[in-house]
Amino acid sequence: MKFARSSRLSNLSHEIPGQLAEEAARLEAAGHHVMRLDVGDPHPFGFEAPAELVNEIAATLTASAGYSSTKGLLSARQAVVDYYAARAVPDVDVDNIFLGNGASELIMTAMTALLDDRDEVLVPAPDFPVWTAAVNINGGRAVHYRCDESSDWYPDVADIAAKVTARTRAIVIINPNNPTGAVYPPDVLTGILDIAREHNLIVCSDEIYDKILYDDATHTVTASLAPDLLCLTFNGLSKAYRCAGFRAGWLAVSGPTDHATSYLEGLAIVAGLRRCANVPAQHAIRIALESDHSGRDLTLPSRRLHEQRDRAWTALNAIPGVSCVKPRGALYAFPKIDLRMYQIRDDEQFVLDLLLQERIHIVPGTGLNWPEPDHVRIVTLPQADELELTIERIGRFLATYRQ
Repeated sequence: MKFARSSRLSNLSHEIPGQLAEEAARLEAAGHHVMRLDVGDPHPFGFEAPAELVNEIAATLTASAGYSSTKGLLSARQAVVDYYAARAVPDVDVDNIFLGNGASELIMTAMTALLDDRDEVLVPAPDFPVWTAAVNINGGRAVHYRCDESSDWYPDVADIAAKVTARTRAIVIINPNNPTGAVYPPDVLTGILDIAREHNLIVCSDEIYDKILYDDATHTVTASLAPDLLCLTFNGLSKAYRCAGFRAGWLAVSGPTDHATSYLEGLAIVAGLRRCANVPAQHAIRIALESDHSGRDLTLPSRRLHEQRDRAWTALNAIPGVSCVKPRGALYAFPKIDLRMYQIRDDEQFVLDLLLQERIHIVPGTGLNWPEPDHVRIVTLPQADELELTIERIGRFLATYRQ
């Protein structure tokens, strides 16, 4: 008897398609250095976790041997409440804070508790593909609304409105955005929230990069603009606090909940299926939020993340036929390749060929649910000199590439 994977996995895309990940691992196992521009993990590029967080985990390790409550440590959840109260988010109750093994687990939890078969969720294109996966694997349908490259990658509000149906349950906002680096101003958020109000939608706001901002960009917590809507805000320590491997994230439910009692019970049930999140890392959440050991200072002019963003953006735009909107947040660039100049029909094949020939691993745009094969995502975490040289190598590869 043959065993096949579940049919629920047949409609998933991922930022790291299987063959690419396997080839990268094979090359590394054979002793080749692969320039990993595929995953936004700060630690391999020399960004150390704040010592105070590491010390807190070490000091509380013995006390972390048992389970916590299914929602998480009370002290950590209270720190999350205080964090959002200071950012003008109303109606955040400690009982409606859920800690998880990173924000990705909580995204899956939220969709599992919400969706019935054929329910729809509006998800941006391009997206962080865990959102699309979480919707589809739970029997729902991710409906992608388009972000507009010509308008600094802001969501196309008219496109969102046109895609709402009777089966739409929620709308996803990723701000600051992975992969485009866009940071949405309040008027853009308000336009999306007005659609949620009109159609009684849950708002899911992924804000994992809220402190990684460049130049004069400022981040607005979506829930602060929506006291009348049920908002789910997702965040964690992986990016701004350089603790991706600790797997420490949170989901904050805000707004009126009288009409969502059953859904909150569902969240608690799904959270309980894994008993609790990683307890040692939960201890780091309070320390992180109270002392603010984030990466915000690294994004200031002349500091490392800022310089890397600038050098990457300049180098990409210097390649003939490549253009890139300047990222204002997060850890990525999402350049466009002119398909009139470069005959790329399959961007995953292009990325695979680049990996095999140049040992550079990037992400195809279609793996991020972008509908055309004309974009790729590049992580901007390596040191500026190395990053610039790598992008120049990509340009030389493109100049001779034929598909």
